Amino acid sequence: MSIRLRLTLWYTGILTATLFVLALGLYFYMNYIIFTGLRPDLKEEANYVLPRIKALPTVSSQGFGFNFELSGRNSIRSSKLLIQVVNLQDGRKFRSDELIDAGLEFPGVNDKKVACVLAGDSDCLYEKVRIKGYDFLLYNAPVYASTFFGVQDQPIGMMQAAFFIGHYEQLFGKLRLVLTVTMLLGIVLAASIGWFLARKALRPIEQVIAATNQIEKGADLQRRIEYKGPGDEIGVLTETINGMLGRLQGAYREMEEAYAAQRRFVSDASHELRTPLTTIRGNVELLEKMWKQTQRQQEEARTMPAIELSLEAMRDISDEAERMSRLVNDLLALARADAGFQMTRQQLELKPLLEDVARKASMLPRTSTWTVGDLSDAEGTFIYGNPDYMQQLLFIFIENAFKYTEKGSVRLETRRHDGQIGICIQDTGIGMDKDEVPHIFDRFYRADISRGQKTGIGLGLSIAKWIIDEHEGSIEVTTRKGEGTAFVIWFPITPSAVSGSSESSTHFLSDGNRV
Repeated sequence: MSIRLRLTLWYTGILTATLFVLALGLYFYMNYIIFTGLRPDLKEEANYVLPRIKALPTVSSQGFGFNFELSGRNSIRSSKLLIQVVNLQDGRKFRSDELIDAGLEFPGVNDKKVACVLAGDSDCLYEKVRIKGYDFLLYNAPVYASTFFGVQDQPIGMMQAAFFIGHYEQLFGKLRLVLTVTMLLGIVLAASIGWFLARKALRPIEQVIAATNQIEKGADLQRRIEYKGPGDEIGVLTETINGMLGRLQGAYREMEEAYAAQRRFVSDASHELRTPLTTIRGNVELLEKMWKQTQRQQEEARTMPAIELSLEAMRDISDEAERMSRLVNDLLALARADAGFQMTRQQLELKPLLEDVARKASMLPRTSTWTVGDLSDAEGTFIYGNPDYMQQLLFIFIENAFKYTEKGSVRLETRRHDGQIGICIQDTGIGMDKDEVPHIFDRFYRADISRGQKTGIGLGLSIAKWIIDEHEGSIEVTTRKGEGTAFVIWFPITPSAVSGSSESSTHFLSDGNRV
């Protein structure tokens, strides 16, 4: 069952119950008003006639009894009043001329009704009777013996005075018909209007369903639901769904970008792995040919050039294998980062770490000058970190600086600012364009000026960024093409007496760009 049909049935049911209660209340209210006003009039007319009823004693073979007659008929004020007196001794009925002429006779009374009338019960005093298709309102009043016989406690007769109420019953019959027809028409009209209003109110939901179906079939996340109604619940629902579609579109776009980046990642990784594999395979084939040729030659034919070629091929194999090992290690580190790997950290004194890195860096192959600047800011300074990953991080920047600084110098120094310690690696190498800075931490990204000219696979800075994030640090990049680059890595300083706590880091911007 649809919501529209349920709403229509609810509206119709509520209206039907309301109209039924109103119609029933109106009917019984009118009935009460009319007959409540009619009863006093009937009682007044009957009490006017009651003293004029004479009880005449009679003697017969059956014994002593009474006959009743009504004197002064011309003095009766209302010709609408019909009179009948019932003898309680023998049950005989004495009717007025109007009843006789009409051939009508009211029902008699029994001892139970007499007792009820004497008790003054309104249900016995007044009653509705239907005789030969005519409706009457009947009033019962006891008739006592005349003073000739003395005042008696028990009545000798029962006067039944009545008004004809057929026209009132016809009126109420018409009222019932009018109320019934009006209620049915109102129900039909309300159901029709309720169906129309429910359809109009739920039309935005139909638009929502149609739009979502089109989005589901066509995967068009740019579509939005058009709504020009008031800001009611439907409007709020429409805005919510449009906002959800916007977020879905953004998430889908990010997913596509991530998928494209993954494809580029796989493509670049495949390209980087293919080169050393090709070199290894070529050298292995060369060695195989040379050793087969050597086996066919005699001992004196094994000349030094063949041995030198074999040694050169083996060196190439060793170099390419080492290169593949570094690539696989870098990919493994990034895979751990993507998997949410949490490195273990401890309270770490920074200056001994920097001095050890500076000593090892001086032994690296390079064509530039290596300079260790002022490290006094790191004196007695502790950070919360992992010593192995911190060394890997610093060597990534130092080796990059050596790689892109053929002539000039590479400098290591420290600085402090606002509760943070900064490690600066500055070179006077080729530098970068400002537009390249936001991409240098992307995987396999290498600046165009150096691509193909310098060895490397473009994963080092991605690993460095992950290590910095794991240490709750930030990095500041200042560069100018042709003049060099400076990387400042900021870490929050932790008190030496506290282990396992760290301050929240504050990020800075120098004259260049910060990532």
